Amino acid sequence: MKEEILHKEIDLIQGVINRMAHNSFMLKGWLVTIIVAVLALTKETLLAKNIEYFSLILLLPLIVFWYLDAFFLHKERCYRKLYDWVIENRMKTNEYLYSLNYKRFEKNVDNVFCTMFSKTLFPFYGITALILLGIFIYNIMH
Repeated sequence: MKEEILHKEIDLIQGVINRMAHNSFMLKGWLVTIIVAVLALTKETLLAKNIEYFSLILLLPLIVFWYLDAFFLHKERCYRKLYDWVIENRMKTNEYLYSLNYKRFEKNVDNVFCTMFSKTLFPFYGITALILLGIFIYNIMH
């Protein structure tokens, strides 16, 4: 009976972890789509005169998506800690049975702002920000 509870509980937690990872993946896709669409639309239109400002304006959604991605990664890490706790302790206790509350594990993972600059997020969003800044600087100088 305890093993059945364990399996159901870890399935629930794994489902949450999968949703967080999927959300993170979707955010990256949306960000790339928005940036490419705006830059492509400004290339051959009347807006082309102000492309440098569009590259700066695109930094706003980049920062928002960066934060949201860090938020989902932070929650995913909390749920991974919950998963580990359940695997380690479920056979010994019924404490927190079927609880998906991750709050007690937040102190064990980096906060959202530290997560933004983690080795998994910073290269993607940092390089994208540098490209947008490069477009801005290039168009200001030419």
